[in-house]
Amino acid sequence: MRFAFKTSPQNTTWADMLAVWKAADQIDVFESGWTFDHFYPIFSDSTGPCLEGWVTLTALAQATERLRLGVLVTGIHYRHPAVLANMTSALDIVSDGRLELGIGAGWNEEESEAYGIELGSIRERFDRFEEACEVLTNLLSQKTTSFDGKFFQLKDARNEPKGPQRPHPPICIGGNGEKRTLRITARYAQHWNFVGGTPEVFARKRDVLAGHCADIGRDPAEIVLSAHVRLDPDLNYDKALSEAAALGREGLDLAIIYLPPPHDPAVLEPLADAIAASGLRR
Repeated sequence: MRFAFKTSPQNTTWADMLAVWKAADQIDVFESGWTFDHFYPIFSDSTGPCLEGWVTLTALAQATERLRLGVLVTGIHYRHPAVLANMTSALDIVSDGRLELGIGAGWNEEESEAYGIELGSIRERFDRFEEACEVLTNLLSQKTTSFDGKFFQLKDARNEPKGPQRPHPPICIGGNGEKRTLRITARYAQHWNFVGGTPEVFARKRDVLAGHCADIGRDPAEIVLSAHVRLDPDLNYDKALSEAAALGREGLDLAIIYLPPPHDPAVLEPLADAIAASGLRR
């Protein structure tokens, strides 16, 4: 199993986030760092502070040298996929090819309604998401893109310069939906993020994803399997690693340790030591 960390940019300060990432960049146990893409805090007081994900990720890319990095995940309804493709290529260049593109269909009704950003029904969200995946993949890898969909229309659209990763930065799709999310993942993604649940649920979703891959003739081993593993505020490292180990027995490739706010780099060395002592890392 490989290990990463995640710092949600809510209920924290830029200085604290930056300190965590700079420290983690020096600890090779952590292969990647992640943030999220929301404008309001989630699963807490939504009136609290929340830094924008892509701006902070760009600054973190400049403050680090080794870590791969990504937003886990960007709701596709926040930005037109052509805009997002240009952002992706620019940040892939800025980070010297360390970016992973995390995307999802979107779900946060509160902030969408507050900003007047259309979210739509569940079906509309996933229809839009599937179109966006095709638009993004093409813009990130082709010279020009034309597309005539329900939600997006492009005519000989260009996205230059492209980033150094070929054919494009790895696409990570987050979500557990068996009918749409995992089918879209099988077609477009190089990385699937299990958003949460028991090892038994993870195993079922893993098998559904493999079935969708079989339907299109794709090897499911081409897709990295990751999951959020929460480190509680009491910093019970053994509990977090026990949860990672249980998911690992079901085929998890990458455990993304979700660090609790307020962010403090002091948690990283004990966490790295616990990972090393667990024997889980490969």
